[in-house]
Amino acid sequence: MKELTDCSRNELIDIIKQQDVRIAELEGKIARLSKTSSTSSKPPSSDVTKPAKGGKSAKGGRKRKRKIGGQPNHPKHEREPFGPDQIDRTCSYTPGHCPDCGGAVELIPGDERIVQQVELIQRPVEVVEHRAGACRCTGCGKVHPPEMPESVRRAGLLGPQLTALIAYLKGACHMSFSSIRKFFRDVLKLPISRGQLAKAIEKVSEAMAGSYDELRGQLPHAPQLNVDETGHKENGSTLWTWCFRAELYTLFKIDPSRGSQVLIDMLGEQFEGVLGCDLFSAYRKYMREFSIVVQFCLAHLIRDVKFLTTLPDKATQRFGERLLDALRALFGVIHRREKMTEAGFQRALQRKRDAILAVARSAPRRSEAQNIAKRFRDYGKAYFTFITTPGVEPTNNLAEQAIRFVVIDRKVTQGTRGESGQRWCERIWTAIATCAQQGRSVYTYLHQAITAHFHNAPAPSLMPAGP
Repeated sequence: MKELTDCSRNELIDIIKQQDVRIAELEGKIARLSKTSSTSSKPPSSDVTKPAKGGKSAKGGRKRKRKIGGQPNHPKHEREPFGPDQIDRTCSYTPGHCPDCGGAVELIPGDERIVQQVELIQRPVEVVEHRAGACRCTGCGKVHPPEMPESVRRAGLLGPQLTALIAYLKGACHMSFSSIRKFFRDVLKLPISRGQLAKAIEKVSEAMAGSYDELRGQLPHAPQLNVDETGHKENGSTLWTWCFRAELYTLFKIDPSRGSQVLIDMLGEQFEGVLGCDLFSAYRKYMREFSIVVQFCLAHLIRDVKFLTTLPDKATQRFGERLLDALRALFGVIHRREKMTEAGFQRALQRKRDAILAVARSAPRRSEAQNIAKRFRDYGKAYFTFITTPGVEPTNNLAEQAIRFVVIDRKVTQGTRGESGQRWCERIWTAIATCAQQGRSVYTYLHQAITAHFHNAPAPSLMPAGP
């Protein structure tokens, strides 16, 4: 075998170096293409592979699968029986004679077996015919045309409870008009057209307008707001649904823009609360231009740091692992909050924050690691607002939880077709989320709103009641 000349040896070394660079580039691309919901801001539904049921524990062993149903030592929960005022009729079963000897029997006081049963009535709707007749004055002879009460005229075919039920099925249960028609036909024994259903939804949307506008007017005065946005489908185009979640109410806004102008329109230029959000450019611009106090989501940051640990470069991996350890230590303090004094809790948080910033300053000269380091240099303070501002959450989970209902509704209904549909979605989503936060029945609210609308009265408030 001929020995390699110096020239050919150098050529091979150059080729190997070029291949090493190329391999590193390809490994980086693979890592970026392999991002999942745990290493990026992608939704869990975008993950190509799902963990096996009963997954593995941190030590590699199989998790113990929990049995379905009540768990050992779990307190028993029983339904509260209906009160006497809730019972419509009572059926008694007492034998007329002894089943053994045929003799007479007498009841034993206090020894009864009771089963309370709820059932649909045969036709669970009432049809009321309203009549208004024309009349003539016997004195002057003037004829007065028939006049219906305004509430009856505005309601039309469907009364307030049925109208509220349609809105509830459509909004809270994600039902299509076709499914609602089947329910009315088969269960309520009431045939109804799609046009009547659409009119009912339009009436409820108008009834909620005042409540929605009242909440919108309160947004700029909220001490803390968590904000998020997601896509909204309309006739093949993409709009954006914005979610503004305060402590006791949530408001949704559909807008063509995903930019900072939406924040200006909704919150103004003088917003004095704390804005919880992710690192999307609209929030950064709003923060920068109007000196808004922001709490950037630490959960999003952790996912981005986890991505560093999946990259092929060892120095980047080690940096990501050190940063993850420092972030876990911070959340460890948060989880032990109840066992610490307020002053001790604050000191511990500040120490962990300083440790995170120190690790960030030691980032290696790699592009992905430097991106994270730059993020801390530019927005480090905004990641730790919760330390100095009581009541502020370190993550944006509140807004993300609220917007999940909207994402589900989008998948089921396939979006809207026009302006009236947008307003309906904004208002019903706002009512559903706000009633859930306040422990109120959304159906009761819808019934109250449409009843007030039929009587031309102000809409019931969605603002939380005072103490």
